Amino acid sequence: MSSFLAGPIGVAYHLVFWLTHVLTPLTGSLAAAAAIVAFTAGVRLLLMPLSFYGMRGQARIAAVQPRVQELRARYARQPDKLQAELGALYAQEAGGMMAGCLPLLLQLPFFSVMYRLFLSRTIGGRPNGLLRRSFFGTPLGSHWLAGAGPVSGQGLVFLGLFAALALAAVLAARTARAAAPPPAGDAGAAAGAMRALTRLLPFTTLVIAAFVPLAAGLYLLTTSTWTLAERTLLRRRIAPPATGAAPLPLAGSAR
Repeated sequence: MSSFLAGPIGVAYHLVFWLTHVLTPLTGSLAAAAAIVAFTAGVRLLLMPLSFYGMRGQARIAAVQPRVQELRARYARQPDKLQAELGALYAQEAGGMMAGCLPLLLQLPFFSVMYRLFLSRTIGGRPNGLLRRSFFGTPLGSHWLAGAGPVSGQGLVFLGLFAALALAAVLAARTARAAAPPPAGDAGAAAGAMRALTRLLPFTTLVIAAFVPLAAGLYLLTTSTWTLAERTLLRRRIAPPATGAAPLPLAGSAR
């Protein structure tokens, strides 16, 4: 385990175990799994302001795209002029670009801690007791392709997890498709490839869940479901802001 993350992971570990004890009277043998869900949801709730500002920044970037396409069409035969105009536009909207990217980058350390917590076999030099707990009779430290194997009672628990992850991925892909419809006209192959990648990314959780412990799979399901609900909610509340820029001048007019 990285020494940089050892401290935060240790704190998270003790929090999850505390939640397990708190939830045991209510959930019994499912307390550890419930604690994973509660802990993950709690961290995502704390990070929600970052998600809000990140989506606002993305909306600002989306609002600029029609102007980008207009510039590309206007200066298609003047590559030097096009680069100059795009550079000026991006410099003017630099605040919006950073608003879209920086909050997402700031979330990465938190996600790294949560993921390593449910993946690490040892915490602070001692066995990760969280992985010895069970979920419907399946140890949280077990793997789908190991132990009792995929064709077993434990295998059925994993198949249920995979089905839930697949459903979340399908809904996330539909949400992404609705949020980013194909632009009119020739927007370039890069835009199409980016849209396809955005729709495929949610399904990577299925691949990851097949090779990590069940505890990490529960984390993936919780955070994927939270992301889907969060984006659906925030997208309804956030309108693309006005960029504040003046209309593009007519071709050939003085700047």
